[in-house]
Amino acid sequence: MNTKSNPKNNSKMKTNLILLLLVVLIAIIPLLLKSGAEFGGADGEAEDLITKINPDYEPWFSSIYEPASGEIESLLFSVQAALGAGVIGYYLGRRKRD
Repeated sequence: MNTKSNPKNNSKMKTNLILLLLVVLIAIIPLLLKSGAEFGGADGEAEDLITKINPDYEPWFSSIYEPASGEIESLLFSVQAALGAGVIGYYLGRRKRD
């Protein structure tokens, strides 16, 4: 096993640490700047805008499943995001190896 440190690996490690720090900062800074703000999704904003434009509008379909609470909805969204990231990561890993 090679015990000497490789300058190329050190450079990659530094780059990865800087990128990780940037990701953490991007996640934390908005929470600190707008600590009392309510972070809503685009769906709610679109629904409000449609109601303002046309108060008589009725949706032409409804959800198949309505979660019991916002926490369950967030959980399902997180699981969906994690599965998607896993599939993409697996694909990229396999592609890199081949």
